[in-house]
Amino acid sequence: MDPSFMEKNWDELPDPKRVWVGKPGSREEGLGRLVLLTPERVAKAAQTQIKTGIRVNLGWDLNKLEYACFNRQPCELKMVPLLDGVAFDDIYVMNPQQSSQWDGLRHFSMPREEGSKERVFYGGTTKEEILDRSSSRIGIQHWAQEGITGRGVLIDYASWAEKKGIVYTTFSLHSVKLSEILEIAEECNITFQRGDILLVRIGVIKEWEHSMDVKAKQAYAATTRPQHAGVEGTLDVLKWLWNTGFAAVAGDAISWEVYPPPPGTILMHEYLLAGWGMPVGELFDLERLAKVCKQQNRWTFFISSTPFNMPGGISSPPNAQAIF
Repeated sequence: MDPSFMEKNWDELPDPKRVWVGKPGSREEGLGRLVLLTPERVAKAAQTQIKTGIRVNLGWDLNKLEYACFNRQPCELKMVPLLDGVAFDDIYVMNPQQSSQWDGLRHFSMPREEGSKERVFYGGTTKEEILDRSSSRIGIQHWAQEGITGRGVLIDYASWAEKKGIVYTTFSLHSVKLSEILEIAEECNITFQRGDILLVRIGVIKEWEHSMDVKAKQAYAATTRPQHAGVEGTLDVLKWLWNTGFAAVAGDAISWEVYPPPPGTILMHEYLLAGWGMPVGELFDLERLAKVCKQQNRWTFFISSTPFNMPGGISSPPNAQAIF
């Protein structure tokens, strides 16, 4: 499929769940939805968003979550002395999914066809290709070449919900509704643009850092059926994400969307990653960003993110900052 299909409206797509652009192994296939980040759009974002020079890191500490679910290994930092301590190297042993990360296109699959038991990744990439270390098809190195860079938009649901008296835990099936996102955008005078990078703050990091003790964190890590609050998984949300023209989505939620999807809802990872090639950012640290946005009274900014340049990589820390 030609990359120009990324610019089409939902109703013009032959199969909205499988927008596979580019030839197998090509740059266009590897970029997926990031083909929307054209030089013109990135230049416009830089010109309109960088005004004060204030910079905000969007990556949480690499050693968080200290207690991660799905048996994900905590990050280890090993010090290696050289020349009897005259110098040091360090060795990182890590699973990027344990802390702030971009889910790459090799992370999540979908049925090849509706009702099919065979599952494939973006572009029809098979699990055999993923496991073949001589293949780097749809690896995260494609995103590293040009970065995930453009205009970012923050929807601070956590602050809005607190103001509205909405009480919830982020370790539940609490959902952020599309109507609420649009209401927040209207209150903040946000006008979305094609190529935007959408950030949704739901409050995971604030709750983890300030409301959970060690026992609660360990209990979460030990469960085999975790619950994660996030954006509701509906067809309306998917149509809105597509037609608005977002290049990527991210947030502080553990799964971005509600997980597991409640009955009657959609597992959006299948659409976003395997269907559209859209980066999904999770566990981004949006605490200081929310404060700066409030201080500046603006909810848009320039984002610069450079994922790992690892051929065949599945995920990566965002290495991201917002610039005002």
